[in-house]
Amino acid sequence: MPTQPAREERPKRPSGVETMSIAGAINNALRDSLAEDPRVVIFGEDVGPLGGVFRVTDKLAAEFGADRVWDAPLAESGIVGTAIGMAMSGMRPVVEMQFDAFSYPAFEQVLSHVAKMRNRTRGNVELPLVIRIPYGGGIGGVEHHSDSSEAYWAHTPGLTVVTPSNAADAYRLTRDAIASNDPVVIFEPKRRYWAKGEVDRDHSPAPMNRARVLREGTDATLLAYGPTVDVALEAARLGEDEDLSLEVIDLRTLSPFDDETVSESVRKTSRATVIHEAAQFGGYGAEVVARVTERNFYYLDAPVLRVTGFDVPYPTPKLEEYFLPTAERVLAAMDRWEW
Repeated sequence: MPTQPAREERPKRPSGVETMSIAGAINNALRDSLAEDPRVVIFGEDVGPLGGVFRVTDKLAAEFGADRVWDAPLAESGIVGTAIGMAMSGMRPVVEMQFDAFSYPAFEQVLSHVAKMRNRTRGNVELPLVIRIPYGGGIGGVEHHSDSSEAYWAHTPGLTVVTPSNAADAYRLTRDAIASNDPVVIFEPKRRYWAKGEVDRDHSPAPMNRARVLREGTDATLLAYGPTVDVALEAARLGEDEDLSLEVIDLRTLSPFDDETVSESVRKTSRATVIHEAAQFGGYGAEVVARVTERNFYYLDAPVLRVTGFDVPYPTPKLEEYFLPTAERVLAAMDRWEW
C-alpha cells in the first residue's frame, strides 16, 4: 500500500485569488482538507488512480496514498455503511456516489442511520460524513446518469443538503461540509463542472446555510440552485430587453432553507419564480413556494411560479434539451402575471 507523504513535505496551500473550474475547486477543497486533517479520507467508485469519472479527485490518491484515497467496491450501500462506521469512530469520510441515480441503493442507509444517528443517541454520537453526488442533466447521459433527486434528500430531517453553482461556492461549501460535525450531502451540478470562476481560498462568499443574491432587481425574484442558477442569470439578462429588472438568488443550501434572505428579496420585488430541473409534482420548488407564500403573503402581487422539468421520467439524451428549463421558459412563465 502506498505510504502517505509526510505533511511537512507538501507545499503550503496557495492563498489569494485563483481561476479554476468547479471540478477543480472541489478537487482543491478535498486536497486542502486532506492536508490539514489526517482524519479526512475519500473513497468511492473509481475515485482513486482514475480520479473519478469527472476527474474531481484527480491525483489525490497519488499525493496522499491509498490509505487516504481509495476505490471502493461497486456497492453504494456498502460505501455509505462503511462511512457511517468510520464517522462514528472519529474519522471524517468523504464518499462519492459517482452518479445521482447510483445513490438510491444507499438511500436506506442515509434515511435510517446517517440522518438519525445524532438524534437517536441524544446528541452523544456525531456523524461528520460527507456524501458527494454529481446530479442533473445537460451532459447527454443515459438512464440512471441524469437524475435530479435532491428533493428526496432535502426532505430527510437530519441532513444538510447543499449545491454549488460556481467555483467559489464549490470550494467553500465542500470545505465547510467536511468541517461540519453533522452529515452533509453535496449535490454537484455535473453540466457545470467545467465552468470557471475566481476562487479565494481564504475568503468565504457566504456561510453554509445562507443563500446569496447574485443580481439585484426590483420587479421579480428568481430563485434557483445548482445547474439552474445560470438559467436564472440568463433570464435576468434577457429580461432587460423587456424592461424587466429581475433579482437572482442562488439558494446554495437546500436544507436548512434561508428564509431570511429569500423573504427580504420577495418583500422588495413582490413576485417570485422558482427554477429547478427535477419534475414539478412534489419537487423541491413546491416547498419553496409554500414557504415564500406563508411568510410573505401580504407582500405578494401575484402567485409564486415554478419553472421545472416535466412530470415524466428523465428523457433520453436527444430529448433532454426539451426537458430542461431555459431562460425563455422562465420569461414565458412570467407572462402569466398581470403586471
